[in-house]
Amino acid sequence: MVAPEGAEQIELTEPWKAVEEAGGRPELISTKSGSIQAFKHLDKGDTFTVDKVVTEATVDDYDGLVLPGGVANPDILRTDSNAVSFVREFFTQQKPVAVICHGPWTLIEADVVRGRRMTSWPSLQTDLRNAGAEWVDEEVVVDNGLVSSRKPDDLPAFCSKLVEEIAEGVHSKQAAGV
Repeated sequence: MVAPEGAEQIELTEPWKAVEEAGGRPELISTKSGSIQAFKHLDKGDTFTVDKVVTEATVDDYDGLVLPGGVANPDILRTDSNAVSFVREFFTQQKPVAVICHGPWTLIEADVVRGRRMTSWPSLQTDLRNAGAEWVDEEVVVDNGLVSSRKPDDLPAFCSKLVEEIAEGVHSKQAAGV
C-alpha cells in the first residue's frame, strides 16, 4: 500500500485486512518515514506507522500494489517523482495494481492509464478520459491486472478483486504503453 498523509482510512484499512485474510503481508509505504494521518472524509482518522519510505522500497519485493483514495493522498503522491516512478514500475513489471476513489490521479501522472478501461470517483472521469482511459461508472473494473473502484461503498467488490488479481500474479499486457 502506498499512501502519504490524507489517505481515506477505510480505503487503506479494508484492503489491508483483505490482503492479510488472504495470507498476504501488506506494508505501508509512504513519502516520509514515521507515520501518516488518515482521514474519514474531511475528519482526521487514525495514524498509521510507515513500514518503508518509497525511496527504500523495491517493486521486486511486492506481489502487487494498492493505492487508496482520499483527495490529499493522491495529490501528494502525484507530485513526488519517486512515488510516481515506483508506481509506474509495477506496470513495467506487469504486476497487479488496485486503485480506488481519487487514487487514479497518481496513475495519470505515471502515464499508465492510456487504453485502459477503469472507474474512479466521478469527479476524476474527465481527467482519466483526457489521459486516454475509458472511464465507466461501475462498482469494480478489472483491466488486465488493474483493479479500480469508485468509493468506499465499493470496497467489498474492490477487495475481493484485488486479492484475486494479486494471487493471479503477472499480467502480460500490464506493461505501460500496452
